[in-house]
Amino acid sequence: MINAMKNTAYTSSFFLLALGLALSLVSPAFAQNKAATDGKCPAVLQHTVDRLQDEKPQNLCQYAGQVVLVVNTASFCGFTPQYKSLEELYARYKDKGLVVLGFPSNDFSQEPGNNQKIADFCENTYGVKFPMFSKTTVRGDDALPLFKQLTQLTDTAPKWNFYKYLISRDGKQVKSFNSTTDPLNAKFLAEVDKQLSAKLP
Repeated sequence: MINAMKNTAYTSSFFLLALGLALSLVSPAFAQNKAATDGKCPAVLQHTVDRLQDEKPQNLCQYAGQVVLVVNTASFCGFTPQYKSLEELYARYKDKGLVVLGFPSNDFSQEPGNNQKIADFCENTYGVKFPMFSKTTVRGDDALPLFKQLTQLTDTAPKWNFYKYLISRDGKQVKSFNSTTDPLNAKFLAEVDKQLSAKLP
């Protein structure tokens, strides 16, 4: 009888441990999906994309409520040094609610490497810590759905590498900036400050 009770206790403990582990694994995805369905995640962020470093799916709803800067990047472009400016921008403003999202692309024939090579380049050359996602297409019929939506909202597709889309906290405003606009440009920083000062209702 005592042994049976011990076995039951062990089984219950194991079940609770397994349940807790399962909930810890699914809760981030659950929270992101809930954000999408309860209206807190703007439509422009309701996309799932793969992280660059390990190709694990990431729901962009995790950035809901932040000012989001989306940039298509490349490793062998005249604008590639903007990685440094983007990282400095991210470091300066991330605690105020800005996130930079980088999307490597070979649309302009200047990103030939695979995801691992791109990740190594970004980290080793520019110390990139802002979120980066898998190499993708950013214009045309095969473009990532996020970029199709950004193109529709701004009437402009990326014209070159390091094209920028600045999304307001509520996702209702999206402004595009061309490749020549450095992320630390005074006018661009003024727009970032303006968006960060806007409060959600």
